[in-house]
Amino acid sequence: MQLRYPSPLIHLFLFLSFVSFHSEAQKTNFTVADAIQVKVMGSQNLSDDGKYLAGVISDGSARFQTDHFRFQDPSYMNVLPGEFVIIQTETGEQLKPNAGISRVTSLSWSPTNKEIAFLEQREDKLHLMVYDIGRKRKREIKISGNPILANESLLWAPDGKFLYIKSREADWLEKAMPLYEEATKGPIVVYDGSEPFLKWDKIRNTNALTNILKVNPKNGDSEKILPESIYSQLNITEDGSKLIFTENFPLKTSYVRDKGTAYQVAYIDLATADSAKVIYKRNEKRRNFNWSDSKTNYAWVDSGYVFVRKLGSNDSINLTKGKAFEEEEKKKEVKFNVLSWSPDEKGLLLSTDKGFWWADVQGESLEMIYDFKEEKENRPELDLIKWTEDGRHIYFSYSAKKEWKRGFVKLDINEKQMSEILLDTKLYTSVQFAKNGEKGILNLSDGDLPSDAVAVDLSFSSMQPLTDMNHWIKDKKLTRSELITYRNVDGKEMKGILYYPVDYEEGKKYPLVCEIYEIFFTNGFNRNMNLFANQGYFGLRPSVDLEMGYPGEAWVKGITSAINKLVDEGKVDNDKVGVQGGSYGGYATSLLITQTDRFAAAINISGKVNIISFLGDSPKIGTRNYTAAEYGQDRIGGSLWDEPLKYFATTAVLYADRIKTPHLILTGEGDWNVPGGNSRELYYAMRRLGKDVTWVNYLNGGHGAGVASNESDFHDHWKRVFDFYEKHFNKKKESEKDKVDEN
Repeated sequence: MQLRYPSPLIHLFLFLSFVSFHSEAQKTNFTVADAIQVKVMGSQNLSDDGKYLAGVISDGSARFQTDHFRFQDPSYMNVLPGEFVIIQTETGEQLKPNAGISRVTSLSWSPTNKEIAFLEQREDKLHLMVYDIGRKRKREIKISGNPILANESLLWAPDGKFLYIKSREADWLEKAMPLYEEATKGPIVVYDGSEPFLKWDKIRNTNALTNILKVNPKNGDSEKILPESIYSQLNITEDGSKLIFTENFPLKTSYVRDKGTAYQVAYIDLATADSAKVIYKRNEKRRNFNWSDSKTNYAWVDSGYVFVRKLGSNDSINLTKGKAFEEEEKKKEVKFNVLSWSPDEKGLLLSTDKGFWWADVQGESLEMIYDFKEEKENRPELDLIKWTEDGRHIYFSYSAKKEWKRGFVKLDINEKQMSEILLDTKLYTSVQFAKNGEKGILNLSDGDLPSDAVAVDLSFSSMQPLTDMNHWIKDKKLTRSELITYRNVDGKEMKGILYYPVDYEEGKKYPLVCEIYEIFFTNGFNRNMNLFANQGYFGLRPSVDLEMGYPGEAWVKGITSAINKLVDEGKVDNDKVGVQGGSYGGYATSLLITQTDRFAAAINISGKVNIISFLGDSPKIGTRNYTAAEYGQDRIGGSLWDEPLKYFATTAVLYADRIKTPHLILTGEGDWNVPGGNSRELYYAMRRLGKDVTWVNYLNGGHGAGVASNESDFHDHWKRVFDFYEKHFNKKKESEKDKVDEN
């Protein structure tokens, strides 16, 4: 009899399977301590030639030093700490201008790409610094007069000879601090309704005041070129002759969105002492200008029409009026948006609900160059990232709305054709391309791991890794994500993201924790879901369909449907389902458990529970709570006096008697966004009614409770969350244990 031996390929397969199994078995759990160590790169700034990427790498500890109680304090400076790095995009070589951790912000490359300017915080003051790439040397620009610098962007003159920065007048702090201290220390605080501004709006307006300095980076000589006011959107023309700016003029505290402030756009000639020339006269209607690369041409939209004008001219051209109709027979004209100027500044890329359009800036031609074939709700997101130098092709990032299909596409303007370049399930974010050339960078993730920066070109055929910030995480047990589809109570198709428990076994039922807010679609590394997955839970981020006027119904209609789908599939234990949310999601959680006893446990993290009393909470952010309720995120659709029943219907504390779910409420004493006192109302109500409720208030915490506090509170926060779910997911086990203890 002839013996048969396995082929070499089978040997290799068995070996690789063993190695893979052994490798997985060697991985350790992802812990709360690990969650703090996960690093990200922020403030990413690519040089104009694409040779260098600058950024600040920080981990979860960066927020631990925030003093939440000093929000709006004009003397308080809080640039988050991190490691300032400059990466050579060809080789991956890293330069570190500062040794170790520092507080750096406002990164700005010089026109020569040989230097980078930035602001560095030391104690409670910002210092203007420049790092020379070739010499690997950092120096401080000691500005004449030692002004107080504002934490704002830095603008180089095109020839690199000057920097334009925002600073404070010498007496600014003397004006700002008494306003802040009167509101926080008293001893008597007067709130007068006849004053044009709420007290905290007046404080915020004063804090926003700056002047504009022109600084010589070689010797620090400075010249004030714009007096004290509130400035935004600074631009400088390509020839360096003119500085363009928007000036904001607060008029009064307004309870209507986009009211109460006037805006003016103007420019000054930097070579003369002439007064500013106004482009757009002071008006409460904000106008957004789209500037060409040279900053000598600009476009805007008014009533759906597109206008263009040359800087310094009073003559404008309407590019779209009478040239495109949605309904030809009714002469209903198309409404346009401006996307971008072409590189030669002879044309504009426009968009409508129907597609992309090309407009000649002389007003001679207007034509659709790409037709959106899908309906808006199914249409992929297309965001412009780069023109080719000849202006023929435009590159877009692409993200489908019904599946995880993401990447890049290219539009040929001449052929009016869109072609795929790279589409897959990976996650591509923070895409930047150099002003000159085809070099770019982006953040890349497989959808589950933390992202890292990679260098690319317009072919996207290769991606050169530039960072490996979390190499250690590959030895940790991490969740995997899956996009799920379900129908809410109204039959509408919804999407959600499901996160699997680590060491998941097919056919076994697991506990589930829902994290709720509004719409969830895009995945990516998620700290919370990984922590729950390592507890042996499924995590779910379900989407809901929020309706203006009736927002409170959405969560019970959508979330319970998603859960039932997973229970019916045999994945989730029907008796071990928890729900939680932060901020608006915390509000949703408390409201949800007044409508259903579907959950074994519920956690509200920094979420309001009384939308009526909340109208007067959060004084440091002015009228936000009113506007959010009336026509913003809360979606009530009217004022308390117009729609009182709708406010009652979305106030959880009024229905506390209906709550059967054990409830944990976590708040931060320093939370200026959703003060803990609002959440406290539900604790008192549930306690009065004999309900199962615990309120934990972190006295050093901010918005986010313990995770927005110090390291000790971060650990405490998560331990309480885990213990709370374990206790209520295993009530039967606890009950049996208690009986044993009694015997």
